[in-house]
Amino acid sequence: MNLSFNTLFKCFSVATILLLSLSAQGAKKPNIVLLFSDDAGFADFGFQGSQVMITPNLDKLAAQGVRFEQGYVSDPTCGPSRAGLITGRYQQRFGFEENNVPGYMSDNSAADGYDMGIPVDQATIGDYLQQQGYATAFYGKWHVGGADKFHPTKRGFDEFYGFRGGARSYYPYEDGKKPAHQLDWLERGFGQMQEHQGYLTDVLAAEANNFMERQVKQDKPFFAFMSFNAVHTPMEADPADLAKFPKLKGHRKTVAAMTLALDRASGAIMDKLTELGVADNTIVVFTNDNGGPTDKNASDNAPLSGSKSNHLEGGVRVPYVIKWPGKVKAGETYPYPVSTLDLLPTFFAAAGGDLTPISNLDGVDLLPYLNGSKTGRPHQELYWKKDTRAALRMGDWKLIRFPDRPAELYHITSDIQEVHNMASEQPALVRDMFKKIFAWESTLERPRWLLKRKFENYDIERMDIYRKPLADRKTDNNKVTPKP
Repeated sequence: MNLSFNTLFKCFSVATILLLSLSAQGAKKPNIVLLFSDDAGFADFGFQGSQVMITPNLDKLAAQGVRFEQGYVSDPTCGPSRAGLITGRYQQRFGFEENNVPGYMSDNSAADGYDMGIPVDQATIGDYLQQQGYATAFYGKWHVGGADKFHPTKRGFDEFYGFRGGARSYYPYEDGKKPAHQLDWLERGFGQMQEHQGYLTDVLAAEANNFMERQVKQDKPFFAFMSFNAVHTPMEADPADLAKFPKLKGHRKTVAAMTLALDRASGAIMDKLTELGVADNTIVVFTNDNGGPTDKNASDNAPLSGSKSNHLEGGVRVPYVIKWPGKVKAGETYPYPVSTLDLLPTFFAAAGGDLTPISNLDGVDLLPYLNGSKTGRPHQELYWKKDTRAALRMGDWKLIRFPDRPAELYHITSDIQEVHNMASEQPALVRDMFKKIFAWESTLERPRWLLKRKFENYDIERMDIYRKPLADRKTDNNKVTPKP
């Protein structure tokens, strides 16, 4: 009897241990990789319909995950967009309304140079994930604060290799060459300036792979924020990549080669996840910081009107893909508007964090909408604002408020190019949306810094290109410029 009982007890104990082990494995926190490009065109990827670009790795990612048809950023320029993503909040709530580019600010700007950054009282995506036990690393372009107090290693990231500014060469500064600003030197960790060897896009991927391998050996969940500066200016490509596009010319040829390098680097990271045996337990996201600046890098935002720096769809709608094996169905598209503001709460919830007591986020956890446990739209309203310009997406309607003309109203789902202004047909709706924008603005802080006025004029002129009849536009390698 005793022997039988002991044997039974041992069998029960072994079964219990196995069940607990399987439960622990099932509850293992997912790794997270964010592949974030810079100034890429909406249409400049195979999964977005391009017949020109060579992007097999990102196309594969899209096929393995969910592609969002209406993915938005919180601003059509680099710095504010990143500030929104990194905090999960509209960046205007803490005064990060204007782009932060030293040398471009008004003489009356309250802050300039190194002092323009996300306030230190704002929690970042790195902070949130560190709370959940994640190793966190940031690679590439920071651009949300140059002063030491804003440094990535002081804002939730354990490791950093990149540059604090907004743009730099893809090749090392050597032999007396210097960047345009001190913030654009490459930096390892805190204060260790160390230029790379080779083409920067590839180097950043190698750095991330080293980080991921070290965390897997320690069995620690990780978050790698891959903030590529590709395909932002300067227009510099590897000669071998340029040779892959013999039929293209000018900046269009260069941006295609730079996009190829971006895809190769993204593929190297995803291949590393597979090699390490963690691909099935890793969330991978690819998106971009704002619409492509077609007049600067020959990016293509078709079929959208607009470009970087304006509130037309071409300025604020971006490629957006999430892969999460076992949680998100592969090969699907999601039709409703989402925002890069949603990445922080989605990642935090995936990491086991409780969003219930957190009331100051503007983003939402996307998983319940993707797996069907929540129906409807993640956002009934999305807002954009810079100076006196603003826009509101409410349902399928979008109102754009201008400083130099009456507001325009578009039904986006039936007029993706924003051609048919319906403001005169819907006066009551226009008034209601104006009121909503003002009510939202009343919750915001004043800007902490200001650009020179001439850049606001430039943004309006840049947008006006898309308000001319097609016959009055000139297209050169997909770069839209005013007709001479």
